[in-house]
Amino acid sequence: MEERKYLKWYNKVGYGSGDLAANCIYGLLTSFVMIYLTDTVGLNAGIIGTLIMFSKFADGITDVFFGNLIDKTKSKMGKARPWMLYAQIGNCICLVAVFAIPSSLGKTAQYAYFFIAYTLLNAVFYTANNIAYASLTSLITKNGNERVQMGSIRFMFSLATNIIVQSITVGLVTNFGGGAKGWRTVAFIYAIIAFIVNAISVFSVKELPPEENETESGQGNEEKISFLESMKLLLSNKYFLMIAAFYILTYVQTGIAGIGIYYMTYVLGNPALLGTFSMAQMLPMVIGLAFTPALVKKFKGMYKVNLTGYCLAAVFRIGFIIGGYMGNIPLMLGSSVLAGFCTSPATGDINALISATSDYTVRTTGKHIEGAMFSCSSLGIKVGGGIGSAISGLLLSASGYVAGAAQQSASTINMLNFMYLWFPMISIVLIAVIMYFLKVEKANADWDAAHGVK
Repeated sequence: MEERKYLKWYNKVGYGSGDLAANCIYGLLTSFVMIYLTDTVGLNAGIIGTLIMFSKFADGITDVFFGNLIDKTKSKMGKARPWMLYAQIGNCICLVAVFAIPSSLGKTAQYAYFFIAYTLLNAVFYTANNIAYASLTSLITKNGNERVQMGSIRFMFSLATNIIVQSITVGLVTNFGGGAKGWRTVAFIYAIIAFIVNAISVFSVKELPPEENETESGQGNEEKISFLESMKLLLSNKYFLMIAAFYILTYVQTGIAGIGIYYMTYVLGNPALLGTFSMAQMLPMVIGLAFTPALVKKFKGMYKVNLTGYCLAAVFRIGFIIGGYMGNIPLMLGSSVLAGFCTSPATGDINALISATSDYTVRTTGKHIEGAMFSCSSLGIKVGGGIGSAISGLLLSASGYVAGAAQQSASTINMLNFMYLWFPMISIVLIAVIMYFLKVEKANADWDAAHGVK
């Protein structure tokens, strides 16, 4: 029997546009905050990296905390939508604050200012917004195919926004006067766009009534679950831990990719190539996402599609590394295109995997923790991205990087090669191992068979 459909096409597109809003903020932050702080404000890359790393300690607590709050929320708008809407205000204010560090402050005060604004953005407002956004996958539909479609559309917006942000930001900063004024103006423009599009996304969908969620899962219990119990349920679910590791590795890689602007400037000698390389990586992923629902349907699940994709991506990444050392830009771009296409299915169906993992908890414990379960996405994005930014800052500083220098030392060039060429390969191989063990769909099917559920 065909699954019930809950969503129209405009609901799916409206939901997906939420990642346009998110990446106006996070795309600017992860790709450009380091070079803004080192080359415009004049701060030390190693100290910045250390501050970012300490900021991530708060993130590890607030992710599950806000997920638990969302699970307990009752309002006319539902559980998640109020958090998604109102937290975006704080996101926008803090983004502008990060890129508007007062030059009148002393260096110590500038470090403190950055740390406070960055931590509020990541640990509080982005956490609340992003967990709420991700949770909607479980709260607005129970249809597995619709969940995959939502994830694919969402990440099409995400990748397209990142391509645009990485392609036009440097030029926009220059057009708005360069320096501190240029960065501040661009951050303000991105914040306004993010707020408007986020609001459109919030009001384009409606959450299912609580009683329908309960009926669909076979539970009729409104039992409140404490923060500590949520933590216990999450940590006892091996599939949650695997998905959290997937997100962390993915966004450590993304955070380290923030040195792309340094690589283009000092290794390839042309900072304008950043947009070209971003497009070569992300545009194939956008195209691949369009095929993800069909691939998942053809192979009767996400497991084979995701595992095969990451294994192939590891092979193609070898060509990227060889091209980097040869200085062969076409080989690098071609390898990046193929690797990006192969990793796109997992990017598109990951939210459906989280929903399946949440369903596994409901099956095995009878507990609903959708909000807390989706904290793995926010935790991975922020902790992974923060660790990646911290590592890149610390390694840049250790390599002897000199801000604004016409040329960098051989040790700095070698470090840039390691971070930009080798680290993505390491990350992809580790994720392929995770995908091999991530058999949550089979676990749910086995549970249903054992309990006579059709």
